[in-house]
Amino acid sequence: MRIHDTLSGTEKELQPALAPDGVVRMYVCGVTPYSESHVGHALHAIVFDVLRRYLDWRGIPVKHVQNFTDIDDKLIDRAQRLGIPMQDLAEQNIEDYHRQIAAMNVLPAHEYPKVTETVPHIIDFIMGLIDKGFAYPAGGDVYYRVRVFGGPRYGALSKRDIDDLLSGARIDPTELKEDPLDFALWKAAKPGEPSWPSPWGLGRPGWHIECSAMALHSLGEQIDIHGGGADLIFPHHTNEIAQTEAYTGQAPFARIWMHNALLQLGSEKMSKSLGNFVSISEALEKYGSDALRLFVLTSHYRSPVTYSDDALEAARSGADRLRNAAFVEPTGDLEPASIAGLRERFQEAMDNDLNTPQALAVVFDVAKIVNRDRDQKKNVRPAQALLRELAGVLGLTLSAPESASQEAAPFIDLLVALRTDLRAAKLWALSDRVRDGLAELGVTVKDGPEGTTWTAG
Repeated sequence: MRIHDTLSGTEKELQPALAPDGVVRMYVCGVTPYSESHVGHALHAIVFDVLRRYLDWRGIPVKHVQNFTDIDDKLIDRAQRLGIPMQDLAEQNIEDYHRQIAAMNVLPAHEYPKVTETVPHIIDFIMGLIDKGFAYPAGGDVYYRVRVFGGPRYGALSKRDIDDLLSGARIDPTELKEDPLDFALWKAAKPGEPSWPSPWGLGRPGWHIECSAMALHSLGEQIDIHGGGADLIFPHHTNEIAQTEAYTGQAPFARIWMHNALLQLGSEKMSKSLGNFVSISEALEKYGSDALRLFVLTSHYRSPVTYSDDALEAARSGADRLRNAAFVEPTGDLEPASIAGLRERFQEAMDNDLNTPQALAVVFDVAKIVNRDRDQKKNVRPAQALLRELAGVLGLTLSAPESASQEAAPFIDLLVALRTDLRAAKLWALSDRVRDGLAELGVTVKDGPEGTTWTAG
């Protein structure tokens, strides 16, 4: 399997050779739980869920770690405005996030480290950087020396020149930095903020150091895949590389840096801080899990996606087509439908930098075969099994439409099959009566070159 590596700008073959047990070590930057998660977070979760599911399907073991940043300026500010403890706000939104990703059929990570539970490891990490000359305390804060790490190495991930970064850098009068480029590893405590004791006084971790410490503690000095949104390339992931490689002396910290493009709402990225977002719960309630997944997977993970009702409606219609083909009652046992080479085409697409649009095209081709060959009285059960298998790799549940119960679906299938027989016998009036009767019950019947399908709702 080949995955695009942001650092090298090339596709790299995934070879889990860093660990002796052959397990792929994957660290994914998670959410800051200061408010309800939005559909942009759903996109991120779905992308890395599909990667993990696909590796599982290929028989490649994965250890998936995803953090929660449960101490942060935004968390502190919002908790103070609401008049509740910061930790209570974080836990409330973390629980909500777990419920929402479960509703999206996202597999839970193997570990969910939290910053507040990792502070001792973070302090040890910072002390190690100070001992090696990469960091220095200043007035209760601790800063990282970017220039000691090296300019070309520091700008490699973001493709930025250190001199260009310097031209836009400024030192706040309250900071005691040696250099405008230096960034905070530890922040001295402010009145009313959560804090922890440290060799430099009461304080809390800076944003970037947390992920370096959590990845090191959970996965070791070097990992196979580090994932996150494209908005984290600079400065967060850039600083992670500088911190971790300076501390461990091992390079690369991550063999593949995998970044998903961002979700747009109109002309801007979907963001809680900008106030332009659609919550995951709102999208799930309106469209369902499979439609949300299809909406995400129809675009390549490195291509920006624009959220719209039309796009979600189209995704819901597509999910209905797959669902109906996967569970429609077979009508015959003649020669089996031909599905030769389809599994291989699916794997080839996914091996090519997780190309889910091409993989989905294969899944829809299988659905067409089911519908076409069912009308021809062929044995479509193997094709249906393949359809359900490949859809499962993509995390699609293909559960029954909410507007049509499991009990009703077999009867609808029977009526649709009867209508097909009536049309074959050229009994047009009777076939139209069946179609019109189903329409009155909220079931839409569509005839196409790939066969007859129905949708409810």
